Amino acid sequence: MRATVIHAPHDIRVEEVPDAAIQRPEDAVVRVLRACICGSDLWAYRGEAARQPGQRIGHEFLGVVEETGSAVSGLRAGDLVVAPFMWSDGTCEYCSEGLFTSCEHGGFWGSVGHDGGQGEAVRVPHADGTLVKLPAEAVSDDHLLTGLLALSDVMGTGHHAALGAGVREGSTVAVVGDGAVGLCGVLAAKRLGAERIIALGRHTVRTDIAKLFGATDVVAERGEAAEAAVRELLGGRGAHAVIEAVGTEQSMRTAVNITRDGGAIGYVGVPHGSGTGLDLGVMFDRNITLRGGVAPVRAYIPELLEDVLSSAIDPAPVFDRAVSLDEVPDGYRAMDDRSALKVMIKP
Repeated sequence: MRATVIHAPHDIRVEEVPDAAIQRPEDAVVRVLRACICGSDLWAYRGEAARQPGQRIGHEFLGVVEETGSAVSGLRAGDLVVAPFMWSDGTCEYCSEGLFTSCEHGGFWGSVGHDGGQGEAVRVPHADGTLVKLPAEAVSDDHLLTGLLALSDVMGTGHHAALGAGVREGSTVAVVGDGAVGLCGVLAAKRLGAERIIALGRHTVRTDIAKLFGATDVVAERGEAAEAAVRELLGGRGAHAVIEAVGTEQSMRTAVNITRDGGAIGYVGVPHGSGTGLDLGVMFDRNITLRGGVAPVRAYIPELLEDVLSSAIDPAPVFDRAVSLDEVPDGYRAMDDRSALKVMIKP
């Protein structure tokens, strides 16, 4: 089969690799219908996250079950399924607590020795605990499939950030980051009943999506100017809930400085310098809570799925470009130079 591999920074290739195949009784093989490129994939692409030459890449996909191992009971060939960005057994102590990302037998797609999502097929370990069935009729609805693909990562991650920030009915929210996760954070905050949502971003195409998703205000400034603008909008006190979806020193510093005393920050930006943006003394004095981390999206898929199917939410607009498998290297270049927000792959 063909799949995306990374050989070195800025060296993404689509190559022939061994076919995805059942290796353990708990496995399933899924033929990929939709996959995508994540902002976090760019850290490997840019050489800021280590990868072995020839390692698979990609962790967001949905598709059709082709084959199941002898121990798989909840799925059968032909089922349409979505995969969260980590596999998990669904039965360990952490999974029972809803923290699927800490599963004692879990792992990431594209890790050494495992298939990545950006290919023609994927071997799925612990298929019963990992995969979520989708309505079969969705396979013929391209827009719906696109929205459902967002459940594999960015929609659940935005929701995790909103929960971490304590978004509730009537709250005021600020979102730092105009990537796909930040935009889904806007959508999640709206879904949870936020009354006012301030999106920080300077790219009009992206802030237009933020408005579509429920943002009531847009702040285009950065750094101290952004902090002053947000506080001016909020009477000088800052936001009850702040979503941090970037992971840099500046983004975390901005998040802290626009949080209202007694408020909370939900952080889901993959950290690359964000620790130096934290001043625990400031957070202590102002009673600011920090919650977040790797989103256990498997816990959130069932409830978010209902809302996507009912059209209560539609995360599909975060995908602004579609490519074939052969065009995946072009998709990486487009996301790296910010000419694309989030690239979908149609193998």
